[in-house]
Amino acid sequence: MLPLLKAAFMLLSLLELISSTPLMTTLPKVKLSEITHRIQQLNSGVQVPCNDTRVAQVAFTDRKLSEQELLCQAAMALMKVTRCRKDYEPFIINLQSLHGKTNCSLSNENEIYLRNFLPKLGNFTQGMYRRLATSAAQ
Repeated sequence: MLPLLKAAFMLLSLLELISSTPLMTTLPKVKLSEITHRIQQLNSGVQVPCNDTRVAQVAFTDRKLSEQELLCQAAMALMKVTRCRKDYEPFIINLQSLHGKTNCSLSNENEIYLRNFLPKLGNFTQGMYRRLATSAAQ
């Protein structure tokens, strides 16, 4: 009887937790956290895969562009990495699911090394994560 009560209590606790956490903010937070974590993993290695590859520079600090546009541009920039594609595929998938766009504009006028691009992307996604956490807490 006691194990049954424990199981029922745990199930109720889990249901309460799920119902108190809005799904709309949880899923993006998980994806943003995963992007940031993967960047940290890559940077903690000896060398970022294909670190000398040049990608289009995304103006993450440009306040005129929406977060979705910047996420789309970041995904497009990473899609152009042909070598080491498997290393960056999880980033692309998460970024695409976050922005929900099919197309965005990205200029190849200014390029940046991938080893410099990834920390900027990490800072941007970490900032988005914090803003989501703050807005969910209010």
